[in-house]
Amino acid sequence: MRAADLRLVESVGAKPYVNFRSNTRGDSECETWNRIFHYFSFHREEYMRHYHKRSNCKTAFSMIKVKFGERLRSKTHTSQVNEVLCKVLCHNICCLIQSIYELGVEPNFWTE
Repeated sequence: MRAADLRLVESVGAKPYVNFRSNTRGDSECETWNRIFHYFSFHREEYMRHYHKRSNCKTAFSMIKVKFGERLRSKTHTSQVNEVLCKVLCHNICCLIQSIYELGVEPNFWTE
């Protein structure tokens, strides 16, 4: 990740979590990079918990793209947002159905 990208992430109030290689050193010219690396070095367990959330998110996005396609068909911004939300909803339903079969959970639907 470039230094400009790290500064951009921090400028909007987010904290960047980068997967460091084993030979990475904290002697960069970028102050943000050094600060993140030292936080990684001294608080590794906490850092990795945050990084794992990021990797889960990337995995979910990848699953959605593979199953429902990368491109949006809608033209307007509002309809594109709705299309993305529908893809996420469909992904969640697929994960629920898969979990029902894999874990042997008996679905209980409410009746009046």
